[in-house]
Amino acid sequence: MLQTEKFNELGEKPVGRLLMQYAVPAIVAMTASSLYNIIDGIFIGQGVGQEAIMGLALTGPVMSLTAAFGAMVGVGASTLMSVRLGQKDYDTARKILGNVLIMNVIMGLLLGAVLLAFLSPILRFFGASDATLPYARDFMTIILAGNVVTHLYLGLNALLRSTNRPMHAMYATFGTVGLNCLFAPLFIFVLGWGIRGAATATIISQICMLMWQLKLFSKKTELVHLSRDIMHLERRIMGESLLIGLPPFLINLCACLVAIVVTRSMAEYGGDLAVGAFGICNRLVLFVVMVVIGLNQGMQPIAGFNYGAGKIDRLLRVLRLAIIAATCITTLGFLVGMFFAKPCVTLFAKDAPELIEEAARGLRYIVLFFPIVGMQIVSTAFFQSIGQPGKSIFLSLTRQLIFLLPALLILPHIFSDQVTGVWCAMPFADILACCVSGVMLVYNVRKFKARSVHQAS
Repeated sequence: MLQTEKFNELGEKPVGRLLMQYAVPAIVAMTASSLYNIIDGIFIGQGVGQEAIMGLALTGPVMSLTAAFGAMVGVGASTLMSVRLGQKDYDTARKILGNVLIMNVIMGLLLGAVLLAFLSPILRFFGASDATLPYARDFMTIILAGNVVTHLYLGLNALLRSTNRPMHAMYATFGTVGLNCLFAPLFIFVLGWGIRGAATATIISQICMLMWQLKLFSKKTELVHLSRDIMHLERRIMGESLLIGLPPFLINLCACLVAIVVTRSMAEYGGDLAVGAFGICNRLVLFVVMVVIGLNQGMQPIAGFNYGAGKIDRLLRVLRLAIIAATCITTLGFLVGMFFAKPCVTLFAKDAPELIEEAARGLRYIVLFFPIVGMQIVSTAFFQSIGQPGKSIFLSLTRQLIFLLPALLILPHIFSDQVTGVWCAMPFADILACCVSGVMLVYNVRKFKARSVHQAS
């Protein structure tokens, strides 16, 4: 009884308090994770050198590709879990846990093996030079060897949030970040492992926290827990999870494609210096985006549960609060990126004034329309959280494929400085994608309000 009441609070507690309860741990966790991403770059930049930072930038497309497959399983299954708990379908909710474990093991092993087999030609295709290839290859060899661990860790963390344990999800992220910050300087500076040390620290810390997550899900006192009877794949659960997870999969896949075009363009028009500048900017911008994604992770269980329970007024309220909070976050990112660009990028580079100048210039271009980007990110996650992947997919594709990719191919040939054209493509895509998201969101909110009035009458 107590277990079901714990889930029912998603449809009963004040929405503002619920969003704080779920979003704050997720935001804190994503902030910590993003901070480590930045700190890791600082360790590599300061401890290994400028070429290592440039090589690290080339790993972005591969990381986006692995994240795409991980998100399709983890995010899709966690969203389905929230909806099923809202519908009080507890038997299916338990089976989702078993399916997530098996799918992540299969996908993590296969993807890691395939990418490892073709790693060097893949990195060459992304724009790696003779100077940067060894660093990129050393880093990704270890990351891909532990790919199955990463998939399982991220998948179980998503399910912790969906099963009303957002604080545990936050602790898991904190544990990973803390261990990373402990191991990385030890491996890089003390043992002299270089960029391989940073990758090894990441995988070891994830293994440690994965063991803890499995222990949490092994408790038989929890409604959703591990047992032999759920450890088999079910076609229906797999299909629904992968369908709902298709939007984040496509978002990350598009991010991979865009990152390939950006790195190749930077390498062609500006050389390793421009590639390194983009890598630094990408890490800083990702920090702001990940904070909004943390907010989305807090919103999604609430939205999914109340949509499944038919409580439209609560659904719309959590959407409104999430958009307001996301706008505040991205506006702060705009102010920091616009007025404190140089101090931020200087953290990553030692004795590299040209790299610092180029990265600071690029950061100011990227954050140009950030104050309205928060709404676009929330909109995509909102439609996904209520089991409408088609709309979420469309919104993700508009930004990445329909607007950004053509801009990356066209704008460098319009500007006299072709690297400037690459930088300008990003804010150009942001403003157009935000317009499309705003129109679609207003239209669908009106439909939800009409449905709410009809239910009340």
